[in-house]
Amino acid sequence: MPLLLLDLDNTLVDRDAAFRAAVADFLAEHDLPKSDLTWVMALDASGYTARCELAAALTDRYGGVVPTAVIRALLDNGASDRVVLAHSAREALGRATAHGWTCAIVTNGRTTQQEAKIRKTGLDQLVHGWVVSEAVGHKKPEPEIFQAAAEAVSVPLPGSWVIGDSPHADIAGAHALGLRSVWVTDGRAWTQDSYQPTHIAKDVASAINHTIQTPG
Repeated sequence: MPLLLLDLDNTLVDRDAAFRAAVADFLAEHDLPKSDLTWVMALDASGYTARCELAAALTDRYGGVVPTAVIRALLDNGASDRVVLAHSAREALGRATAHGWTCAIVTNGRTTQQEAKIRKTGLDQLVHGWVVSEAVGHKKPEPEIFQAAAEAVSVPLPGSWVIGDSPHADIAGAHALGLRSVWVTDGRAWTQDSYQPTHIAKDVASAINHTIQTPG
């Protein structure tokens, strides 16, 4: 069975939109400037900023008016409480499975937070397994996390496809392993010269559909 390795944040689910909504509610609830939304989102860097660094910055800025526990709750649960799985993505995963593909999520992050997103959106019922970097001790683009995902669903890694939004974590990781890949653009242009995705798609549903329609 062919293996499809899928990124979670900003690929299968719009993590940034969920976190943006959480931050907007946080600012409104505590009578903080709406304009700070841009600052927080830039500092967060789509979740790539270390949680401790982000927590320190928010505490430094809002610690006088917002309890530390509230800031921690925002970072721990803000995105996971609000993520949704688009209908188009749900249908595409169903088609992949119907075509005989094994689907596995490969995500960086903390296990509790990432598994909460997977279960809240129902992805746990749509994919065959997943691995989270905290749990396996390796982060994308390290080859070990992709290998761990293949082992988790008992499918050989060679011949797999990788779908993700990160040039560095997803596409470079696939390139290093000799795997085919689809980059989910979210309106961006490809800027890397040293490696290229096999295909470029506007969203994850288009990426999945391309993959399952491409001859092996």
